[in-house]
Amino acid sequence: MITNKKNAFFAALGFLIVLTSCEKKAIQTLPQRDWDLVWSDEFNGTAGTAPDNTKWVFDIGTGDNGWGNAELQYYTNRSSNIAMNGSGQLVITARSESFSGAGFTSARIKTKGKFDQAYGRFEARIKTPTGPGIWPAFWMLGANIDTKPWPQCGEIDIMEQKGQQSSVTYGSVHGPGYSGGAAITKAYGLMNGRFDANYHVYAVEWGADYIDFFVDNFLYQRVTPETVTGEWVYNQPFYLLLNVAVGGNFVGFPTTGTPFPQSMYIDYVKVYKQK
Repeated sequence: MITNKKNAFFAALGFLIVLTSCEKKAIQTLPQRDWDLVWSDEFNGTAGTAPDNTKWVFDIGTGDNGWGNAELQYYTNRSSNIAMNGSGQLVITARSESFSGAGFTSARIKTKGKFDQAYGRFEARIKTPTGPGIWPAFWMLGANIDTKPWPQCGEIDIMEQKGQQSSVTYGSVHGPGYSGGAAITKAYGLMNGRFDANYHVYAVEWGADYIDFFVDNFLYQRVTPETVTGEWVYNQPFYLLLNVAVGGNFVGFPTTGTPFPQSMYIDYVKVYKQK
């Protein structure tokens, strides 16, 4: 989700998508790890209220701020774009409307300056939106980004999806030597379901020499220092981000058949440390 990080990510004809179904065996024996919860947000606020400002901050504006990917939306902090629904979820809503020179609005929040952590389990229970040109994401960036600009700071994409592929989710890492179209990535597909139809738990378990990617506790990808094609930059704290983009290099443009508004429902975000 950083500037131009996916210029050729999925446009390159040589990119091979590997789909892993729930019916297949895990890539290896499920790790046995014990966790202690250290940070969470259950989004139990009153309907129409903003996310907890002791935990989250807003990104405001467009890709001109330096963190776009040829996206079309203007990120706001308006309740029409982001608010709790009174039923225990945070809702991020992308809308087709003219706003500050953009043709769409949405929201993006992060824990930068509020919370970051090196290693542990990072998870969220989310129901994603669907439709061509819709790009929901749950991801992390290195907390040293102000002194080590992307991709040197590192990026872990716990979940990102193309709205036109409602049965597929992606997990990726970006770092020096393997960013943009060269990112280390893998796709996970549902054989009999859609990610927009139900809530799913997206997670990574991260240690000094591994990052494991999960959907509903199914391990579908492991990244290690040996599997990246450049520098391993995952030995420092990272912070969390949630957003719904409209358009961009990853997903392409919305079509006349893309329905709006589009909402992502986040039931919770939880972070653990290993005991």
